[in-house]
Amino acid sequence: MNYLLHGLETSRLLFKSINTADFAAWLPFFEEPRAHQHWVEEKETPDAECKKWYEKQALRYAQNRGGMNALIEKSSNALVGHAGLLVQEVDGVEELEIAYSLLPAFWKKGYAAEAARACKESAFRNHWAQSLISIISESNLPSQKVALKNGMRIDKKTIYRSNPVYIFRVWPNNPEKV
Repeated sequence: MNYLLHGLETSRLLFKSINTADFAAWLPFFEEPRAHQHWVEEKETPDAECKKWYEKQALRYAQNRGGMNALIEKSSNALVGHAGLLVQEVDGVEELEIAYSLLPAFWKKGYAAEAARACKESAFRNHWAQSLISIISESNLPSQKVALKNGMRIDKKTIYRSNPVYIFRVWPNNPEKV
C-alpha cells in the first residue's frame, strides 16, 4: 500500500514527495535542540542527523511503509516541515501513524494541526486503517496539543524505541471511542 500524500492540499499547504534538494532548508530542524529534546538517543552532528533522516524516508518510500511528505507553504513556496502517514510497529502491532515535524520558524502557526488533520482525513477517506495513532513523547506538550486538536485521545502509555510515549488514537467519526 502506498500511503504517500503527494499532491494533497490544504488551505495553506501543499504536500510533496521528499526531495534531497531541500536538505539545506530542513537542516535547521536538526540544529534546533528543542526540536529533538523529547527523544532519548545519541545524536550525531545536525548534518549527519539530517542525512540519516532523508535516508530513512527513502527507505520507507521504497518499502511502501508510508513516509513523510514535504509541506510547502503555498503563499511563499517555502518548506514548512514534513508530515505524513507512517507504518509503525508499537508493542508488536502494526499501526498507521500520523506524524509531523516542523521547522522552528513555523512553530505555533497552526501548520502542524492543519497537516495532521489532512493526513487523518486522507487516511480515513481511503479506508487505509480502522484507527490512526500518533506516537508522542510524554514530555512533548506541543505535539500532544496538535493530536488533541486532531480529535485524538490518549489510548495508552508505552515505551517506544527506549522513550516513554503516549499513543494517541482516533477512529473515523468516533473520536470519543478512546
